[in-house]
Amino acid sequence: MTGRRRHYAHFYGLAPVTRDDRPLVLVHGNCQAESVRVLLDFPASPVRTVRVPPVHELTADDLPHLHALLEQVDVVVSQPVRDGYRDLPVGTAEVVAAGARRPRLVVVPVVRWAALHPFQVIVRSPAAGEPPVVPYHDLRVLAQAAGRPPLPEVPAPAAVRAVRELSVGELARRHEAHGSLPVTDLLLAAGAAATHTVNHPGNDVLRGLAGRVLGALGVEADVPDPGRTLLDSIHTPVAPQVLDALGLAPAAGSTSGPGAQDWLVHGERVPQDVVRAEHLRWYGEHPGVAEAGLVRHAAAYEALAA
Repeated sequence: MTGRRRHYAHFYGLAPVTRDDRPLVLVHGNCQAESVRVLLDFPASPVRTVRVPPVHELTADDLPHLHALLEQVDVVVSQPVRDGYRDLPVGTAEVVAAGARRPRLVVVPVVRWAALHPFQVIVRSPAAGEPPVVPYHDLRVLAQAAGRPPLPEVPAPAAVRAVRELSVGELARRHEAHGSLPVTDLLLAAGAAATHTVNHPGNDVLRGLAGRVLGALGVEADVPDPGRTLLDSIHTPVAPQVLDALGLAPAAGSTSGPGAQDWLVHGERVPQDVVRAEHLRWYGEHPGVAEAGLVRHAAAYEALAA
């Protein structure tokens, strides 16, 4: 038995799913989705949950196990996943349709929030994979690698706020397109603790979202703190100038505020200069990635260059 099968024992039928009168909830998506599931699985929760592999790790061999689980599911909580994702029938609509009990669907957003990290972007390049050290890209480094006009090392206050508004607009667009639960107000209220990286929300945001999932099911319950930091693998430093531009105080115990120069990668401090050097080397080995990243994130680049 592999460690993966033990980790997802209920999914693989190696351990029985808890049976009682509470609705059984399957949470479908990426690491954010699993964090929401963890928060829904508190003692005395009004719902039951079962841990399942993230959608990007599902294989054809997993489909019989997924379908067997869906025979029991009452509610699917899912991020928007397109039909035929990775050539498998694991899109949101496909998963709901496979549910024998016609499960109710609650759509949660894929949260991306660049307000605290205005230079940070995600660039998907299947041929090249991910850059070393951290799987995030910096628009300043992308510009340097691509030979484009450099961006200022310290963003202007107006540029910081412009990038925040780009995130607000993108979340609004996705909310309208997919009917997902709102999350922008939770991010704004969380301030400097809103995110660890552009796609790793902090506990307060995730707890608020989990509470809204329960609300969508007609249940009122306080979602307790899990006693640990979720999505804790990587923390990006937040420049004090960014906090000033947004009118925020540093978050307690975070990588934000004065002296915030290092990344935290699995608990280890990594200087920003090390990340930049490794990424520049990697872009040299993978021509075209930097240019593609700048095209994908042209609006943020232009806002920061203004």
